[in-house]
Amino acid sequence: MSSLGPALGQIAVLVIALAVAVPVLGRYLSHVYTSPRHLAVERASYRALRLDPDADQHWKTYALSVLGFSLVSILGLYAFGRLQGHLPLSLGFAGLPADGAWNTAVSFVTNTNWQWYSGESTVGHLVQMSGLTVQNFVSAGVGMAVAAALARGLARNLQDGRVGNFWADLVRTVVRVLLPLALVAAVVLVVLGVVQNLLEPQAVHTLTGGTQAVTGGPVASQEAIKELGTNGGGFYNANSAHPFENPTPLTNLVEIFLMLLIPFAMAWAFGRIVGDRRQGGAVLAVMALLLGVSIALLTWAEMAGPGTAPGVAGGAMEGKEVRFGAAASALFGAATTGTSTGAVNSMHDSFTAPGGGVAMFNMMLGEVAPGGVGSGLYGMLILAVVTVFLAGLMVGRTPEYLGKKIGQREIVLVALYVLTTPVLVLVGTATAITASQGLAGLQESGPHGLSEALYAVTSASNNNGSAFGGLSSGTPFWDTLLGLCMLLGRFVPMVLVLALAGRFSAQRRLPPGAGTLPTHRPLFVALLSGVALVVVGLTYVPVLVLGPIVESLS
Repeated sequence: MSSLGPALGQIAVLVIALAVAVPVLGRYLSHVYTSPRHLAVERASYRALRLDPDADQHWKTYALSVLGFSLVSILGLYAFGRLQGHLPLSLGFAGLPADGAWNTAVSFVTNTNWQWYSGESTVGHLVQMSGLTVQNFVSAGVGMAVAAALARGLARNLQDGRVGNFWADLVRTVVRVLLPLALVAAVVLVVLGVVQNLLEPQAVHTLTGGTQAVTGGPVASQEAIKELGTNGGGFYNANSAHPFENPTPLTNLVEIFLMLLIPFAMAWAFGRIVGDRRQGGAVLAVMALLLGVSIALLTWAEMAGPGTAPGVAGGAMEGKEVRFGAAASALFGAATTGTSTGAVNSMHDSFTAPGGGVAMFNMMLGEVAPGGVGSGLYGMLILAVVTVFLAGLMVGRTPEYLGKKIGQREIVLVALYVLTTPVLVLVGTATAITASQGLAGLQESGPHGLSEALYAVTSASNNNGSAFGGLSSGTPFWDTLLGLCMLLGRFVPMVLVLALAGRFSAQRRLPPGAGTLPTHRPLFVALLSGVALVVVGLTYVPVLVLGPIVESLS
């Protein structure tokens, strides 16, 4: 436990940096999604695409725009992967197989960034830059646009189901938020030692007298948006454990900061969009509370690992980079699974059984602590609706959230949202462990083998993208199964969120009354945190008992 002091120190630095940056970015985000003005570059984009950015879309039109844009993105990225061998800057790599190209296209368009391949030996520079990195920007933009639409739905009054303009939201998010922030972050990472070039693989001499080809590339630029957009796809197979992506403890802390910045800032922006900053503060407090508990549990699990070797090393160091240590690896692991990033700086398969269970549970929460860019906010708002509905039932009053009544149709949409991901996780895992092709990919048997399959399907269904690492997933069975989980886990909840936003937009916004539950006070923060934990606990406890819990007890 000698490294507990530095562990607390890096957490304190992270908290201070977020406390300074989140309010500033939150105010800016609220302006981005409420300003009537368009920048010159944005107007040029709208003219080129023949779009009217001021057309206020009905939620159905907004949803069709999301789905249509994402479908075109999947087809385009699939073609990129299949045709890679005929493209410049391919580094001699062949095109991806059909199942692999499908999985990769769905993965990056859904903001999951699950990778069945080793990036440095499978994907060339052009596909990395013009295919994968572009999707890192626009997939993050789609999630933020949907969250903004839900916030508008709650803020509006009798707007006939209209929730804004998807194309304007997407373009503004990319042009005004993601591009400038990613540019600054990329420059910072280059200064701190992250690689950025377009060189062919370089031959280097090893200590044993042999030679090895070392692949460089546009790493820093991809790394910046990978973390900032909670994407997670690494340039190298080792992801953020690779020294070219994450060379020092300082870059490690910078990358964690980038992961958490926009999700927390979206909660701050929400409060300003709905006209009550206390509401955003309450949502942010729940996110921070759940993340803090996760960091504490995961840090404890990895620094107090059982056995003599962890005691001597100051923590469970198997599968971790010595330049980071157990504490920084635990902090990174909690951040990457608490968001939808999925990047890793250590092998999650080598986490202690309790540590792996905490990482898995973070994803099962729906990644709302603080979640992905956009998806974390609308996931938490769905749980807020559940909370006020349950509170309304207990006191015998019609539940309301921010002046919007929650009736039968609203709660049906919420229930479908809450059930979608658990169905995908449990049915997908059951399919994987009962099919011979699924079992063939598992490295271990028994509880840990179940955890490998459960982690993979949970990661895909929640659009996280991290993996335990003991699963051979680059097979037609796993590529197809996880691709379907990613696709349904992304777009079914999005459509339900937009339908709910339309329902709220069409309602009259009522003033709070004597029976209205205050949703900005500590009591609501506690209730919302409890609902998040209970909803997940009741759904996943049986399968967690069979996996990481049994492994912990053994």
